[in-house]
Amino acid sequence: MDRLIRKYADKLVRSGLAEAGAPLLGAWDAELIWNREDEMRPLIEKIFAGLHISALLFAQPAEPYRTVVDFLARTAPSGVLRPEDTETRTFLHDLPVVTTFEAEKLIQVLKKRKCAILPGRGIIACGTVSPEQAFVTFSSACFACFVKFFADVLRDVRAGSSSPAQQAAFRQAVEHLDPPAQRVSPLLRGPFRDEATVLTAMEEAGKATVDCGLVDSYFGNISCLFEDILYISQTGSSLDELQGCIDPVPLDGSSCAGITASSELSAHRAIVARGTCRTILHGHPKFSVVLSLACGEKNCEVGLKRQCHLCCPRPRRAAGVPIVPGEVGTGLHGLCHTVPPALADSRGVIVYGHGVFTAGRTDFNGALSSLLEIEKGCREEYFARL
Repeated sequence: MDRLIRKYADKLVRSGLAEAGAPLLGAWDAELIWNREDEMRPLIEKIFAGLHISALLFAQPAEPYRTVVDFLARTAPSGVLRPEDTETRTFLHDLPVVTTFEAEKLIQVLKKRKCAILPGRGIIACGTVSPEQAFVTFSSACFACFVKFFADVLRDVRAGSSSPAQQAAFRQAVEHLDPPAQRVSPLLRGPFRDEATVLTAMEEAGKATVDCGLVDSYFGNISCLFEDILYISQTGSSLDELQGCIDPVPLDGSSCAGITASSELSAHRAIVARGTCRTILHGHPKFSVVLSLACGEKNCEVGLKRQCHLCCPRPRRAAGVPIVPGEVGTGLHGLCHTVPPALADSRGVIVYGHGVFTAGRTDFNGALSSLLEIEKGCREEYFARL
């Protein structure tokens, strides 16, 4: 347990989500174990005592997340943030804001939600089973706040309603943005000759996607078609830790391996079924998601019902690629229906509030390049729209 605690505390720092020495992470083993000493431990231990959880993480986010989170928390109506990205809708629902650091108050909030934001102090996130869950929730909260803040700024500036406080926070956040990511070296070249090479190539591409900041926490997925088997990352797996987390799913349905595969298996199968590609990358690059939410349509019936992510009827594009609606799975509005046809004639597809799908013919070089180019293009287009 001590190793896991230190691993995810360090991963927060490497991911740029917290500064060195900031994360305070504790978890139950035979006893309550912490990654470091801190004056906040006695208070947080009271929170542990009031919840049925195994891990608790408290940290002040690093910039630009700190500025973004604090601004949103200070201006949150009714003390709750309601981001529109898919991760929040699916896994977090909303982000409660707690203005006082009191154990009893936080216990009541964390009984209903996976995390809470404390303005000026940071984010507290819990894990019911492992420290990884606390890390994932913290990361997702930072992602959600980033996307919401930049989407709100674009909306308000174009409507002429951006406040001086919002503009000041925006300037400060922009000062701390990392430069657009670039590929350092090529990935393994295809066509791949055997299963072992396929697995190595997927692990390499997954890690590169994370290193380039194109996906957060454990979201995103990757697949490769080899012979008649679709190798795909498991649901809940981290793209930078794919060893042992890739499922071989026969296209003829002769195996139940798909049970643990990514929840977007149906979309991947529909894409490769078109016969033009063998590799797929799906990431959640931030500015691509921000622009997917930017719509100037007024009095839209779908928008008023908050169903844009399901069935937006308006053709839209960003960075030269289509933006489509769709939800995970095979339902009426499933991604398996919206992404494959759009990807057939484009270098990539942005899914509303969700992320980007790209594909490659024989290996992951083209897919990763497209993912990087689309995010860079969306970032440039975002500031141009301002």
